[in-house]
Amino acid sequence: MAGAVAATGVVALTAALSVALVTAGSAHVVSQRVAAAADSAALAAADAASGAATGLPCERASQIGQALGVEISQCQLDELVATVTVVTTFAGLPAEASARAGPPR
Repeated sequence: MAGAVAATGVVALTAALSVALVTAGSAHVVSQRVAAAADSAALAAADAASGAATGLPCERASQIGQALGVEISQCQLDELVATVTVVTTFAGLPAEASARAGPPR
């Protein structure tokens, strides 16, 4: 009987640890996805600002963000340099990333 209780405890502990590790891994994947979306949106905005792509810079960033499943929370232009902040949610919590793109100074 004591062995069954110990085995049940080990299985429960292993299951809890597995859930925690999967959640942490998923959070890392989401953070990388949000960072990549911010980079892509900033590049699109900078390209539009420089004339390398058509459209308005922040509208281009918004289109890219929408295609990547994030929302643009901020888009700023300083001459040809675009700074974009994107946000999404993971497990009910906000995940946010910012990126800047433009010509070298």
